[in-house]
Amino acid sequence: MSKSIEDRIADHARHLGFDAIGFCDATLPEEARTRLRQFVEDGRHGTMSWMEQRIDQRGDPKALWPEVRSVISLGLSYAPKADPAETLDQPDTGTISVYARHRDYHDVLKGMLKHLAQFVVRQDVGGDGTQVKVFVDTAPVMEKPLAEQAQLGWQGKHTNVVSRDHGSWLLLGEIYTTLDLTPSPPRAGSCGSCTRCLTACPTDAFPRPYALDARRCIAYLTIEHDGPIPVEFRKSMDNRIYGCDDCLNACPWNRFAATSRHMKLQPRADLMAPRLDDLARLDDAGFRSFFSGSPIKRIGRNRFVRNVLIALGNSRNTDHLALIETLTGDENPMVAEAAEWARAELLGNEDNE
Repeated sequence: MSKSIEDRIADHARHLGFDAIGFCDATLPEEARTRLRQFVEDGRHGTMSWMEQRIDQRGDPKALWPEVRSVISLGLSYAPKADPAETLDQPDTGTISVYARHRDYHDVLKGMLKHLAQFVVRQDVGGDGTQVKVFVDTAPVMEKPLAEQAQLGWQGKHTNVVSRDHGSWLLLGEIYTTLDLTPSPPRAGSCGSCTRCLTACPTDAFPRPYALDARRCIAYLTIEHDGPIPVEFRKSMDNRIYGCDDCLNACPWNRFAATSRHMKLQPRADLMAPRLDDLARLDDAGFRSFFSGSPIKRIGRNRFVRNVLIALGNSRNTDHLALIETLTGDENPMVAEAAEWARAELLGNEDNE
């Protein structure tokens, strides 16, 4: 008995290294669209104006590409070997989100998706020329609701996808296609009464389960937000200098997640616990060189050093004062302001000792 087209695609996806694959119709439930509209209307997207600019396309795959009939949702595990929170107890080092400790996942995933998309095109059974488009977090695509529809997992109370097999550690990508594919059968799984991800958040960024206020989220503040970080959140950042994994790491489903087997997603040794004083000294050229091939590069030196200075201010180590002093005169006002704050924090700690 010959395999179905879905089985052939799934087999090839696993051969390429994907850890999860599912299929769904190119439609989104009204609940997902409503949740997106409410998120934007409430202003919880902060300064991410791109979310509202193409909200219609984001809420309907056919508005983005009218010819699409099916979506192939793919997941790549990046489950860490070590506890990502262990560096939070090392105040002179920086804590970087797990997904950013290795090569830029956009490049890794997109390359794999393109290979799979070529295979999908070759499966054309109608002779009318199958068309495909691939997406990795760079287009108006609601990847998490689509992954849920394709049975990769479900959107947890922290709003990220939770997988029975991979916990909260899945990178997502999609292939839109003109093929009519059979949707994947339902798989059981839910958060139940668990609220560990909500209580783990250091800035109370979840006004309620399944809802996120990005304006309070450390991941948003350290990556997307361009400008001074609100003072009310700075102490809670501790030494988190790029992203935050607290809500993901708290998920009990992670106990089923095996460490990622993908070589390109193995962490760089120098990003596991980088010294804050070394990072604070980076100029623009040094920053670009050090973070070449890393997703961190996209936020630029100024935003990154701003984050590092806040971590230095939280370190309680007055040995950093001389370095911080040099940055109070930085030509970038955002960096200079963060340095002034860090200096005041350390001097205040010194006075209280």
